[in-house]
Amino acid sequence: MNFRTILVHLDRSDRSPVRAALAARWARSHESHLTGLIPTGLYDGVIPADAIATGMTDYIAESADYLRRRAEAIAREFRHDIAATGPLSYEVQLVDGVTEDAVVRYGHASDLVVVGQGDDSTRRDTTVHALAEHVLMEVGRPVLVVPSAGEFDGVPRNIVVAWDGSREAAVALHAALPALRNARVTLLSLRHPRDEDGAQRLLIHDMIQFLQRHGVQARAESEVTEIGIADALLSRVSDFGADLLVMGAYSHSRLRERILGGVTRQILLQMTVPVLMAH
Repeated sequence: MNFRTILVHLDRSDRSPVRAALAARWARSHESHLTGLIPTGLYDGVIPADAIATGMTDYIAESADYLRRRAEAIAREFRHDIAATGPLSYEVQLVDGVTEDAVVRYGHASDLVVVGQGDDSTRRDTTVHALAEHVLMEVGRPVLVVPSAGEFDGVPRNIVVAWDGSREAAVALHAALPALRNARVTLLSLRHPRDEDGAQRLLIHDMIQFLQRHGVQARAESEVTEIGIADALLSRVSDFGADLLVMGAYSHSRLRERILGGVTRQILLQMTVPVLMAH
């Protein structure tokens, strides 16, 4: 198992080059083919107010031309940056479809999808602020979410895997195996004092052996915390000096997550390192 094809979503946001560089480093490390997906925004319904000169007789045609030229500029920057950092198998796809649908559709032909955490720059002229949430639910592939702040050089060497024995955690752990093989891995289980001890459900010893059979050397930590699970998880990621968090996404229904403010959403809002998620 490997990440043979990595898809990265590109746009005009300030963080797009950072996201592209991280995806390219992963692609080189895993000898992957990298696809840079650039939705033009034509069907997203938002065009910058000052993009089209007043008095144009065919606003739709002028808008389409503007968005196409903007996407081509992003593609040129992507190609330039890859050429400057060494050989890599890659391609660029410019698409006019709705951004969320395009990332999901092309994501089906990928092993890993790279998107960004929403930030203020993504709100200016696009509707993809909640892109990560939508892609996670629909793509059926692991999703690597890149934070909206910080620099992330190299591939991860110190990885925390959030382990709660759920289906989603198992899917995420299995999907992350190519990244785990060359890293120091901590299998971290957290629970509140009032929660029952889930040792039998977690099967920690069996999971460590499973990872060893895949060439992954891991240690396990089980902790009781008084604070929220998401806060505790982010705190331990910082304590361990981890450069990647692996976790399952939306282990409850999405409606319940939205009403209760679930762990997935809190991590997506507050992440400080890239997070590899799967649902």
